Amino acid sequence: MKKFYIGAFTLCAVLGISAQEVVWQKDIKSSTQDFLSQITTTIDQQYLITGSSIQSGKLQTSGSKQNNGYDFHLVKLNQQGNEVWEKYFSGSNHDYLSATVTTQDGGFLLAGTSYSGKGLDKKDDSKGGSDIWLIRINEFGDELWQKTLGSSSDEEARAVIQTTDLGFFVAGNVQNSSKGYGSKDVLITRLNKDGKELSQLILGGKGLDEVEKMIPTKDGGALVGIYSRSGSVKTIIINISTDKPATSKQSDNFGEGDYWIVKLDKNGKVEWEKNFGGKGDDHIRTLALTSNGFVIGGESRSERSGNKTVGIEEGTDLWLISLNERGDEQWQKAYNFKNRDILMGMNVLHSADDNSSKGILLGGYTQAEGRIQTDDETFWILYLDQNGSEQWRKHVKGESRQKEERLSDLKLNRDGSIVLAGTSAEELGKENWKIVKVGDKQVDQLIEKYDIKIYPNPVSDYAYIEIGFDFKDADILLYDMSGRQLQSIKTKNRVTKINTQALVQGAYLITIKTDNNKTANAKLIKK
Repeated sequence: MKKFYIGAFTLCAVLGISAQEVVWQKDIKSSTQDFLSQITTTIDQQYLITGSSIQSGKLQTSGSKQNNGYDFHLVKLNQQGNEVWEKYFSGSNHDYLSATVTTQDGGFLLAGTSYSGKGLDKKDDSKGGSDIWLIRINEFGDELWQKTLGSSSDEEARAVIQTTDLGFFVAGNVQNSSKGYGSKDVLITRLNKDGKELSQLILGGKGLDEVEKMIPTKDGGALVGIYSRSGSVKTIIINISTDKPATSKQSDNFGEGDYWIVKLDKNGKVEWEKNFGGKGDDHIRTLALTSNGFVIGGESRSERSGNKTVGIEEGTDLWLISLNERGDEQWQKAYNFKNRDILMGMNVLHSADDNSSKGILLGGYTQAEGRIQTDDETFWILYLDQNGSEQWRKHVKGESRQKEERLSDLKLNRDGSIVLAGTSAEELGKENWKIVKVGDKQVDQLIEKYDIKIYPNPVSDYAYIEIGFDFKDADILLYDMSGRQLQSIKTKNRVTKINTQALVQGAYLITIKTDNNKTANAKLIKK
C-alpha cells in the first residue's frame, strides 16, 4: 500500500441546511484487503492513521523487513493532509494493529494482536496462541520499547489509554482461559510507563464478552464498553503479585446481546457496572466523556423491552444512552437511516471551561438489508445537541465513490473541523484507506473563539502554540521581558511545536503575526 491521492468530495445534507467546506481528502491505495482501525490526533493537531496491511513491493523505510502476512501499518499526516512518514512493524506471521493512544510526551503506544514468534521487528517469543503486542514509539515512529502479553490461551488487544500516572490500561479479550468464565472474557492489564505489568483484571460471564471501547475518566480511571452475550455476569480481579481471585458484583443480560459498562478506578478495580439492553441483540460500539458523565452508543435490534425505552424503525437503529458519573441513566434516544446502521465514532463538543457539553457528533455507515438505498455503504455524520436531539445529518460521497465505503473512526478538531477515516473498495478484498477532512459552519459557530493558546503552560522542554483565527502563513516570535527576540518560526500550521529547553526560568512573550495582518500576544512561563 504505497500510492497516495488527494482530491475533492461532496457532502450531501439530508436534514437541515449546512455549509461544509472540503479541506482535503487523501486516498491510500491498496491491492489487498487492508484494515483501518483508528485516527489518533497528535498534540500538535497532526493525524496518525493506523491499521493492518499486507505490504506490496519493496519496503522503502528502514528498520523493518517484509513478511507475507498482515503487519502493523502507520501513516502520519500533517495538518494539510500530506504524509509525514509511513511505518510498518512486522512479525513473521499475521499481526493486527487494533488501537493507538497519544502519549503525553508526543509519541504513541500501539496495541495489537500478534500471531508471530520472535523475529523481524518482534523481539519476544510467543506466549502461546495469539498474544497482545505493545509497541511504544516516539513522534517520528521510532521504537522506544515493546512488550508481548499473553498465556497459553488466545489473547487479543482491542483498546488502550494512558493513565494520569503516565502508565497505561490495555483492554482486550482472552478465549477459553482457565481463569475466566466463558468462551471469551475481557482482559484488562495495567502497566507502568515502561511497560511493566502491575495488575490484571478478568471480566466475564458464562458466554461471550468482547471489549469494544475504553476511555479515560476524569478521576484517572477508565470506562470500558463491552458487548456481552453472557446471561449472568461475574467479575474476577486477579492481582499478579498474589494471583488470588476475588469475586465482586453481578449483573444480568436482558437479551441476546447487551451493552455492558464497567467503571474502573485508577488502580484498575471495579467501581460499578451496568447492563443496558432489550430482548434482541444490542451491540455497543463507542463511548465518550461529557461534562457530567458519559454517552454510550451502538446499534440495536431490540424493540422496547428490558431497560430499553425506545423502539426500532427498520433493520438496526443507532441507540445512545446518557449516563451520569455513577452510571445512572439520564436519557436514551434512537436514530435511523432505514437499514443496518452502524455507529463507529462519537465525539462530544465541550465548552472552553469543560463545565458543559454543547453537542454530540456521531459517525458511521449504513449497510443494505433488503432494499438498497442511494446512500448505503457511504460515510455519514449525525449531529445532536447535548440532550440527544438531532440537529442535522449528512452523507459523505467521494468523487470516486466505490461500492463499499465503511467508516472506521472520526475526530472533531478544536477548530470545528472534522476528520473521517475508513475504507473504500470497488470489490471485497481491495480496500483503500480513505481519509477526509471537512469544515462545518454549524459546528464552527459552537466553538468558543480565541486568538492564541499555549500548552502546557508553564512549560519545561516543549510548548505548543495554537492559533485560533484563519491564516495561510504566520510568524511565531518569542521575546524575553526586555524585548529581545529569541526565536522566530514561520508556520502554516494551526498548532506549532517550539523548543523551550534553552530558556531560563521566568516569563516570556509569544507574538503571532499572520499574512492577513492579524496579531496576537500571550505570556509563556518557563518553569
